[in-house]
Amino acid sequence: MASNRFRVAIVGGGLAGATLANALLQLSQIEVHVFESAPEFSERGAAVGLAINAQMALNEILSGPAAVALLDKAGGVATNTSRILLGSGPEAGSLIFDLAEGDPGRTLHRASLLRELLAPLPKDSLHAKKQLLAINAKDESIELSFQDASVYLFDAVNGADGIFSFVRDHVLGDQAATCAASPAGFWNCRNLVPFEKAKAALGEEYFEVDRQWDWVGEGAFLMHDPLENRAVVQCVVSAIEEDPGTNPKDRKRPLSRELLEKSLHSWLDGPIAKGIIDLALDQEDPSSYSQWEHKHTPTYAKKRVCVMGDAAHATTPWQGAGVGLAIEDAMVLGALLAKVSSKNDFEHAFQAYDAVRRPRCQQIIDSSRETGHILCGQSGLRAEELRGLLAPQWNFLFGLDMSGHKQEALDKMREIQQKA
Repeated sequence: MASNRFRVAIVGGGLAGATLANALLQLSQIEVHVFESAPEFSERGAAVGLAINAQMALNEILSGPAAVALLDKAGGVATNTSRILLGSGPEAGSLIFDLAEGDPGRTLHRASLLRELLAPLPKDSLHAKKQLLAINAKDESIELSFQDASVYLFDAVNGADGIFSFVRDHVLGDQAATCAASPAGFWNCRNLVPFEKAKAALGEEYFEVDRQWDWVGEGAFLMHDPLENRAVVQCVVSAIEEDPGTNPKDRKRPLSRELLEKSLHSWLDGPIAKGIIDLALDQEDPSSYSQWEHKHTPTYAKKRVCVMGDAAHATTPWQGAGVGLAIEDAMVLGALLAKVSSKNDFEHAFQAYDAVRRPRCQQIIDSSRETGHILCGQSGLRAEELRGLLAPQWNFLFGLDMSGHKQEALDKMREIQQKA
């Protein structure tokens, strides 16, 4: 290994970390290593939607054709639109509007997307079963100590280790506890069911065109969409949470028909709720999960250590933005680290990353929470009024100029370097 290469660690081997590793793999001056605490690299959860902003960011990282090929290999289904309708109330069944018409998203199984993101990475750069215990930042290097007694030295560290991130605690120091993740006020459950079973339970009319179907109603929100080249359908129930608790260990709770029918009591005479309830419960160990978020984060970087993805800006799923934001993070970090020619440059790069990414991510955290309240009927159940409230919610999210965003970060890094 050439001695003039910089060693960069990515802590966390999920979608965020794997995407960043792909970005850094293209930089000849960077030697990247990815550490995952689990026994193997894997993703929990059913599906992920990549809206137009996420696809454009991935195109910037991999080049357009390679990004499209990766999503095809992962079984991504092009969703023509997200159709938003009313699921309860006097206008149940009425169309609110079609989201992202003309800019189709891609819906994928999380595990399949991770598989394809990991495929190009050198096997000797992937380290599973590595539980991080300590970060010791020295002048010359950053020492990472793991539970298996192994110790590694790096020039820079990126934390992509999720909502309860160890690296985040290091970056925030004394502010970590007050800026920790907390309940957002919603819960959800989901299941993947065979395509034909979902079509029989919900109705053939919802499967004539590949699209995401979103249902707005009193106190809750329902969604279903096809995955894995129409092999399976993801079914989701989300609702206002009455008793979120404060212990992260209580985020997962048993899911029962009683809870679903109570949460959807005003939906049961509508077009969709009974079928979704049956499909949600058709799995081993049906569970619900409390949605948590980072309400405020004062910085994403501390010297040559930074955080990205859910470790930096965990958000609720109401605008389907979480993975897209992580891909944008990786795009910006890849552009900045391409300009690194000394160890000091990492600190400047991470400061620039923080300056351009934190305002956008905070805006989406707040917007997503607000969107959740609207989609759960907290602003009324009239289609015309909801159309006016919901239609603008995604404009700033989808409309980011990726090349301009990268250039903004590079200009900021140059400004920081000139002041140093």
